Amino acid sequence: MTAPLTPPPPPHEPSSHDAWQAPDAGYATPSDVGYGHGGPGMRTELLEAAVITVGVAVVGVLLGVLWWWLAPHVPLVGDVDEQGGWVVYLKDTEGEQAVGVDGTFTLLALAFGSVSALAVFLWRRRGGVPLVVGLALGGLLGSLLAWRVGLWLGPTSDVLAHAKSVGKGVTFSAPLKLGAKGALLAWSLAALLVHLGLTALFGPRDPEPGYGQPVAEVGFGPAAQ
Repeated sequence: MTAPLTPPPPPHEPSSHDAWQAPDAGYATPSDVGYGHGGPGMRTELLEAAVITVGVAVVGVLLGVLWWWLAPHVPLVGDVDEQGGWVVYLKDTEGEQAVGVDGTFTLLALAFGSVSALAVFLWRRRGGVPLVVGLALGGLLGSLLAWRVGLWLGPTSDVLAHAKSVGKGVTFSAPLKLGAKGALLAWSLAALLVHLGLTALFGPRDPEPGYGQPVAEVGFGPAAQ
């Protein structure tokens, strides 16, 4: 008689404990491709961008004070017409004081934009999109705040009442007026350009792989043979 044949062992079936095994060479785990990279780091950048926005905007108060102090005064004169009503006209019709008011605001805004960009760069040299957006938004809010502060500190906007209070033929200053509304963007534009230039010249550089060294491939799936 011959001995009964022993059936071959069944093929190994993966169990629940073998659902995930160490990846072979050429594979990358999800953590290798940057999962969670936008978590705490992104929240930190957004918080820093918010701080920059608020800080730059608050400095707009100083810009408004300087604009009110340094801007040239536009002289006005009040008079009484034939009907007994008050009229106000420019004392110097060929003067360029109104242009100087806009120019003063623009130059100050450009200076504030450059200084704020330098301060942000020195604080966070690595840069980042949230920081740049916060810098630009803060510059715009600071310009708007400076504009309103200058109007508030300057002469009253009720020109007729001012003319009556000082008397007929007496020269008084016109209220501050920003004729070129594009000057409100000067701070943001200067900040972006200066920050971009500083980052390009002095910002940190990403390390480059050495000559002749292989570069690791990152991805799911087998590496190229």
